[in-house]
Amino acid sequence: MTATAAPRSAARPGVLARLGPWVRMTKPRVVELLLVTTVPPMVLAQQGLPSIGLLAAVLIGGSLAAGGANTINSYIERDRDLLMERTQNRPLATGAIRPTHGLIFGIALNVIAFAIIWPVANLLAALLTMSATLFYVFVYTIWLKPRTTQNIVIGGAAGAVPVLVGWAAVTNEIASPAWVLFVVVFLWTPAHFWALAIRYRDDYARAGTPMLPVERGVRTAANQIVVYAALTAAVSLSLGLTIDVGPLFVGSAVVLGLAIVALGLDLRRSPTPERAIRFFGMSNVYLLAVFAAAALDVFVQR
Repeated sequence: MTATAAPRSAARPGVLARLGPWVRMTKPRVVELLLVTTVPPMVLAQQGLPSIGLLAAVLIGGSLAAGGANTINSYIERDRDLLMERTQNRPLATGAIRPTHGLIFGIALNVIAFAIIWPVANLLAALLTMSATLFYVFVYTIWLKPRTTQNIVIGGAAGAVPVLVGWAAVTNEIASPAWVLFVVVFLWTPAHFWALAIRYRDDYARAGTPMLPVERGVRTAANQIVVYAALTAAVSLSLGLTIDVGPLFVGSAVVLGLAIVALGLDLRRSPTPERAIRFFGMSNVYLLAVFAAAALDVFVQR
């Protein structure tokens, strides 16, 4: 009996299976959230739609840099990830990808990102992109996360930098509206991640990560979530002090702010894992909607 060649389509699952762990290592869902905060500042800075080439360079470069930072984070935390049910199947934790290969991949993604953003946008935007990776890896992952309950408060600055990258890519400077949006993301981050930490409190405890719900209790974390949600909502409204905004943004910011605070109060009344994960998911919607409203407001006012 002679062997027959396998159909060409049969090879596709193998290729996808090999590529899958590399893609998962970059944490695509986190990357998507970062991109949400990059484009609206570009629209605000341009007061319209930036060129397609600039948008593409910033989005592709930003995706690569964020994915690279997430990969380096996974490399550093691979042993801790094995202790957590939520993260134990990550490729570097399971050994699906060799640690050294993962580290090289993460660094390479950032080098490529810099090479894309600098010539198409400007050096400031490229340097800001790299600063986010360096801050996330060295300040948050290595220094803060294993040592203090304030890890995500300070470390949240890394996730807010894409706002500055978007603005700088258009104007080659950082103006007041960009800083306001930076603070919005900075204040949004603790409430967002503390809700996740309430849901996975036992996981973080097993890994020895001093998240606020682990060290200070779920009730304290829920109280802090309400505080940061209210601060986020208030600061979002201050955007109008730095740039012209119309009724669309103001109305959206008010309604969305009331909604996120109400969800925080609901979690505070009964800080269960189910309500915590609901707040976590809805906080994503809040951030997306506020930034989308800021961008759409530019076109409505024309």
